This record gives sequence, structure tokens and C-alpha cells, in this order.
Amino acid sequence: MLRPWKVSLREQISAARDIPIYLQITQALIRDIESGRLPSGTFLPSSRELATALSVNRKTVVLAYEDLISQGWLSSESTRGTMISSLLPGSARRDNPPPEIEQPSGADYRFEAGPARPLAIPDGKGLKLDEGTPDGRLLPPDLLARAYRAAIQRASRANRLQYRDPRGAETLRAAIATMLSSERGLRVTPRNICITRGSQNGIFLAAQILLRPGNAVAVEELTYEPAVAAFRACGAEVVTVRLDREGIDVGDLEQLCRRHPVRAVFLTPHHQFPTTVSLRPERRLRVLDLARQFGFAVIEDDYDHEFHFDSQPLLPMAAYAPAQVIYVGSLSKLLLPALRIGYIAAPEEVIDAIAHRVSLTDGMGNTLTEEAAAELIENGELRRHARKVRQIYADRRQVFADALAEEVGEIADYAVPDGGLAFWVRFLRPGDLARIEAHAPDMGLRFASSRSFTSKPETESGLRFGFASLTSHEARHALRTIRKAAG
Repeated sequence: MLRPWKVSLREQISAARDIPIYLQITQALIRDIESGRLPSGTFLPSSRELATALSVNRKTVVLAYEDLISQGWLSSESTRGTMISSLLPGSARRDNPPPEIEQPSGADYRFEAGPARPLAIPDGKGLKLDEGTPDGRLLPPDLLARAYRAAIQRASRANRLQYRDPRGAETLRAAIATMLSSERGLRVTPRNICITRGSQNGIFLAAQILLRPGNAVAVEELTYEPAVAAFRACGAEVVTVRLDREGIDVGDLEQLCRRHPVRAVFLTPHHQFPTTVSLRPERRLRVLDLARQFGFAVIEDDYDHEFHFDSQPLLPMAAYAPAQVIYVGSLSKLLLPALRIGYIAAPEEVIDAIAHRVSLTDGMGNTLTEEAAAELIENGELRRHARKVRQIYADRRQVFADALAEEVGEIADYAVPDGGLAFWVRFLRPGDLARIEAHAPDMGLRFASSRSFTSKPETESGLRFGFASLTSHEARHALRTIRKAAG
């Protein structure tokens, strides 16, 4: 019997792959059918012929054929052989046959592509100089394992491992509400709390309920770029406010509000991201006055409140203006970034709206991780861990400051931050920043691009160097590399 189809599967089949051979044959035949290379009615080689051509066992081909017949891709015509099912629709591609092996060329449908922006910290080998994350090596694995074990047992006994409130585990919401009330002055109950997958998820959820396409949201000219990306993903117009050495320029914010119908202002007042400056009380109060006057919401991202070394931290803006502020916090900076636990504190009706958004995308969060985090708070381990790492990070801050002075002191402008886990460094000589960003990766050092901190291209930028996750040896090596890269 004449079989015009030329076997072209050999290059698509490999015993080195993890996928079983029969399944590789099945997938390859489906691709050829969908591409139009194998039209309806085409007869395939016998199982023996195809097995010989592919150098595989005949039973493997028989298994693939039987699988495709049961799925409806092939049909068996008794003595005539196996053919592509005549019930399959025609393909638009058949007038323009594909090459022997069609390579994947991307999606055949329209979608919203991501922005052409640099990753915060690119993948690759070498030392990672992050933007201010904790050292995951400092949290004992046994401590976390015990918390998970206790949480699973407790939740199971109480039948809390079912689908549940999208606001998050009630035990964790209660623990966080107590923490915020006693340590940060927020007047909240569990009804004012929604658990999120980290602070970035919280920012995006806040943006979803506040912003509609065309709405304006104000950010500082140096800011947290993932927040800007979240606002733009919601269709908002991002407008920038000037920044000085004391934080947001409130006079410029007022003028901006007179020119644009601003719906939200994004701030990191505790430690401004990326410059680390704490926003003074008089400016905080002025921002809140403007919020009442112009009717915008303040999204307060308090991403590292626990880490303040030289004095007591200022209370969050949400502590004295709960009606104007959506407060976003995180346990990830205190425990482990990989745990992805953040939270939002806001008026109850705002939390209801956010919980609805959570229910559309996540459903119910991660009960086991949330219960484990609640266990760490309630048994006091979180507080003990915070005290321990705060001292370690204070020592590392001093080591990093000394290394900065020795390695780049004459070419850089920086200040030792009162708190937080990072330094903001500007370079004084023309071209130094460009040379560092061009050469340091080849010298084994990875860090966030200076462009990732700017909300508009013309803003003068710098680099944000986290110190908490580095040992003294790693810190000195990183800064020595920066100095060499500058030339």
C-alpha cells in the first residue's frame, strides 16, 4: 500500500529525555497533525515499519498508536492500516506546508507582553549583591520545621485545612493584628487584615481596587519599580514627584494634584526605597492633609519596619490616619523571602474588596505556611529571631560602611542608614556608574540595574546595595569588585 508520508519523527525522539518514548511519539504525531503536515486521511506506516525507522521496540509504537486512536486522533481501518482520523477539521496551514521539523515560534494569539525592562537582579553565577533582603541562613531550618509540624497538627485538629476565607488564615490575621496594635500603633482587628503572597502582591491588590485605566497614581522619581509596573498593569498613568534628601517634595506633590486627578500616592516612608531616607513627621502630616483635600489614597509600603538601629522607628502613617492609608507589610523580610507572607491593613470595607480580588486569582492562599507563621508569632520565636538578627544586621551594617569607606569612599556619595537593610550609593565621577554596570557582571557580581529605581529615564540614579545577606568577607569582596569595575 502506498504511504506518501515521509517519517520525520526521529529527530523529535530521544531516549535521553525524561518523557517515555511512546509519549514522545504521541506528542510528535499530534504536532504534525495540528500543523497540517499530516492531513485527515493520511495513512501512517505500520507499527513495525515505524519502529524500525525510529529504532524502537514495536510495542512502543503500538502503545502510541492505541493511545492516539483512543483519543480520536487516529482511526484503524481494519486491513487497510492506521490513518489520521477523517473527522478532524482541516488546517489553515496546509496551503503552506511547514518544514520537515517545525520549530516552536511562539503564541498564535494576541496577548499583553511584559514591558522591556531589566530584571531587578539578573540570573547567573557569581556573588549576588541584593537590594536589602535578609540572610536566609540565619533562620534555623529546625525552627521552621517544628513550626510547620505544630501548625499542621493544630489546623488538622480544628478542621482548618479546608477551603477558607480569602482574607487568610484567621490565626495569622489575629496574630498580625495584635502585633500591629501593640508594636506599631495601628487600631486594627483581624477584620482589618488580609494576608497576601508578599508585599508586592499586596501592592498589586491595592492597585486593583483603587485604579482604573487612565487614573493617575503618584510615585517619587526614585521608587520601587515593581510597584510602578503593577500600577501600569492596571492601566494607570504614573506621574512622578520630585525627591530631595528628606524624602518626597510635598510642595511638588500638591502642584501635581492640582494638575492631575490623582487617585493614589505610593510611599515607603519608613525607609524610602531606594534612598533609605525616613520621611519626617511634618512631611507625613502634610501628605495626609493633601490626601484629605484631594481624595487620594496613600499606599504605605512598610517593607522593613523591624530593622531600625539608631533610634525608635516612627509610627506608620496608618497608625494615625487609617482612613487615608492602605498599609502593606511583610513577614518575608523578617523570616525568609521564600515564605512569601505579606499583609494589608485597611478599613474593613477595603479589606472586603481586596479579599474579593484574592478570591478571583488565588482562592485561599497557603494555609499551611500561614498557620506556621502564626505559630512562630504566638510561641515567641519570631520575636526572639528578630532580636537576634537585628544585632547581626547592625554589625554587618557597620562592616559594610567600613568597607564602603575603604573601597569606594573617594568616588561615591552615601550615608549610613538609620535602619533598613541596604545602602544607597551614588557615584561622583562621570562614567563610573556606567562602567560599573558594564563590567561588574563579567567580574562575577550581580546587582539590580540603576534603571530599575527610576520612574522616568532622565532621573539621576545610583545603586542600592543590601548588606544583611552578606558575611564580612562577601561584603568586602563585592565592594572591591565595584571599585575595580569603576576603573
